[in-house]
Order: sequence, then C-alpha cells, then structure tokens
Amino acid sequence: MAVADTNLYLVGFMGTGKTTVGRTAAMRLGFAFLDSDHEIERQQRRTVAQIFADEGEAAFRVMERAFIEGGHPSTKQVVSCGGGLVVQPGMLQLLKNRGVVICLHASVETILRRTSGSRHRPLLDAPDPLERIRTLYAQREPIYRQAGCVILTDGRPQSDVVQHVLRSYHQEAREFSRAERASGGEPPHGR
Repeated sequence: MAVADTNLYLVGFMGTGKTTVGRTAAMRLGFAFLDSDHEIERQQRRTVAQIFADEGEAAFRVMERAFIEGGHPSTKQVVSCGGGLVVQPGMLQLLKNRGVVICLHASVETILRRTSGSRHRPLLDAPDPLERIRTLYAQREPIYRQAGCVILTDGRPQSDVVQHVLRSYHQEAREFSRAERASGGEPPHGR
C-alpha cells in the first residue's frame, strides 16, 4: 500500500469534531469520507437511536466491528468512527492494522455544547447529559489516549485542526507504509 493510499481513522468522543474535520481532511487528501454511524444506518435502514432501542448497544457494537473488519474499502478513506467504537476490546488494534489512527479531543464542557441540540445521540438521552458525558468520557479516555496522536479541538479554528490532522497523518502514514513493507505486505500488527 502506498503512503498516499493509507486509510485515516478519526476516533474520539462524540462532539470532538470527527465528522466535520474528517470531511475536510478527506477533500484535501482526495479520499472518500465515511462516517461509521451513517454507514451502519444506511446498511441497516434505520438510525443508531432505533438500533439502540430495538436491539441494544451490544448489537450496535457488533455492527461497528463488522463495518471496520470489512464494510469499507481498505485504501483512500477517511473514516469518522463513532465515539464508542474504539473502546471495544481489540478495536483500536484492528484500526491500527488497517491505517492511521488519530484521536480528536475536546473538554467535557465543549462536548456538551456541541451535542446539546442533537436528538440522534442515544447515549446522551439521560436526565443529566453533562454527568453522562463525564462518566462516559472517564471510562473511554484511557483507550482514546492509546490511539497515538491526540489533537485538541477546543477553541481552535477548524482549519488549524485539519492542518494538524493532515501533518500527523502524513507522518504516521509514512511509518505505516514502512512497517507494512518490512512485514512483506502484511498489516503492521506491531503498531
């Protein structure tokens, strides 16, 4: 796989800017943009909220894993991953084996502000959304921090965040490509 073909996976909590930044980064790279939640909704012909209501979170997590394992092209994609996708056991390593992983980060207060108008976030359907965000973030943050590059999106213009993502992507993609060549074309499992 050429450096210029390596997929980019954006992970992080909901409301950190993965979709917005991902769309712009994809355009700048000349890649396709995919949002894992939207792709699952398209495949299932129902919303994430409906999937959660009908089948529960565990069933949705199985759908996320199937999407990452083979539900999208293996090159020239920027994939915005749902906030809980990467916290599933083994998922972070699976993403790292398929491409470059970058985590977007924001403060709990920024996340609440950015998500407060959304009716499409079933995990925030709680009496106290701020406390729910704090609890979920505390559980997920250790995994997010293992993603490698973590980029803060608080109080920064989107253009700055995109530039930082692209710089990090190019550096990481070179390392990914070298590791892949060294392993004879196999995914770089040691990453």
